[in-house]
Amino acid sequence: MKKLPIGVQSFEDLRSNDYLYVDKTEDIYRLVTSSKIVFLSRPRRFGKSLLVSTLGELYEGNKSLFEGLYIYDKWDWTQQYPIIRIDWTSIKHDSKEEMEQSMSTFLQQEANFHELTLISKYASDCFSELIKSLHRKTGQKVVVLIDEYDSPILDSVGKSEAEGVREFLQSFYKILKATDNHLKFVFMTGITKVAKVSIFSALNNLEDITLDEEYASICGYTQEELERDFSEHIDNTAVRLEMTREDLLAKIRKWYDGYSWDGKTSVYNPFSTLPFFKRNEFSNYWFETGTPTFLINRLKKHGLAKTVLEPVIADSSAFDSYDPEALDDVPLLFQTGYLTVKNKEMINGNSLYTLEVPNLEVRTSLTRHLLSAYTNYPLSTMSVLGREMLQQILVCDEEGFTTNMRRMFAGVSYTLQPEDNMYEDTNEARYHIIFQLWMTMLGFNIQSEKITNRGRMDAVLLQDGVAVVVELKYHAKKKLKTLLKQAIAQIYEKRYYEQFLDRKIILLGIAFSGKEVGCRIECRNLGI
Repeated sequence: MKKLPIGVQSFEDLRSNDYLYVDKTEDIYRLVTSSKIVFLSRPRRFGKSLLVSTLGELYEGNKSLFEGLYIYDKWDWTQQYPIIRIDWTSIKHDSKEEMEQSMSTFLQQEANFHELTLISKYASDCFSELIKSLHRKTGQKVVVLIDEYDSPILDSVGKSEAEGVREFLQSFYKILKATDNHLKFVFMTGITKVAKVSIFSALNNLEDITLDEEYASICGYTQEELERDFSEHIDNTAVRLEMTREDLLAKIRKWYDGYSWDGKTSVYNPFSTLPFFKRNEFSNYWFETGTPTFLINRLKKHGLAKTVLEPVIADSSAFDSYDPEALDDVPLLFQTGYLTVKNKEMINGNSLYTLEVPNLEVRTSLTRHLLSAYTNYPLSTMSVLGREMLQQILVCDEEGFTTNMRRMFAGVSYTLQPEDNMYEDTNEARYHIIFQLWMTMLGFNIQSEKITNRGRMDAVLLQDGVAVVVELKYHAKKKLKTLLKQAIAQIYEKRYYEQFLDRKIILLGIAFSGKEVGCRIECRNLGI
């Protein structure tokens, strides 16, 4: 079995040391033979840096590294091009002044490597001078590769230095337009498409391939690639986990597949897939390595928890560049990888996108973090409590489930408690969201506010031959017993359970009265 390239971002290292490589050179060949100045957005840790490294080795003409790959017999290896590769994560950028000094030093070092001397003082001028000098010296136009172009912008959001950082980048990126006749190919990666930076306004011929169907799988692994290139690892993991190959593939797909930028091609997250095969354990590898607290707090503050549970519809404007100081929620969630394109259709000549959480890893992780934010319940014990409550529902342990519901909501009731009844609808909706998040974490497939021929039920929870029909009531002053009686009575009166008579049916009434929470569970053979 080939070694798994966990943490390997160098194409030379990967190919020279016999690591597993999923061949993306067909996509790369199509890109470099049809485009000149290109931008690609993908979430963090999704293979962007490896792609940049691969492009660098290709243009340097390192033929031996590409032996056996698609591009090997199609590329002119006699042509070698000078390359300027900029990785903004390695350039200091806490302020405009620091960026100026750090970038100038970097460009001087690049010039020294090529035995050139730069006379310019400012970084943007050094950049221009280096491009022109490399072209003159080698007789070949220059390849510029910029990794994480937006890192300085994102790191400065909300800071006093933000405006200076953007000013520096604006003057720096303008050089790419001014030196266009000296450039062979320019490739830039990032997480976001940021407005107010000249990269998108000044470069008239910039091609954004983020949503391009042709390059939907240029990062990440397709199902075919996974089954072909990881075949030995799949078989080994199936033995270790005592699963059939088919069952294992289905579970891996549920956990780590689902990312899409065109609504057709679905890919696996490399940063989750690789450690899974290394450890043979399903876990939240990608999510747990850097989900910012501000994102969870933003979802809570803006009432966006439903985006974890239900699809979001957006038009193409949601993917335009935007001001990082005034982030729109849906583009933020999409560009950072917490929402992905599940469907794209044309309506009256306009593209309409259906966005959803990509897979089980992201859904369960977001759910846990949101629940912790809403309830102040510790993440470390949430899974244990969740498993216990799931079993209590399935065996109709009303007393135990009620006790645990009270534990879960103990830290949230006071924050939602209104001073008068005018907020009852709002508070019932907020309790409903928290309950939905909790049930999602338990593994239920939730159909929220499902419409029947007799009315709209609050939720039905579906799992392995079981249907839990839920009615939730909130009132600041009514007694719990009254609310619970009303909840169960409404389920019977409206016959919400009728379409699930082929399953075991559990009726679940939940009531909130001020700071108090109560539950009633009824297990009935309602098919008779």
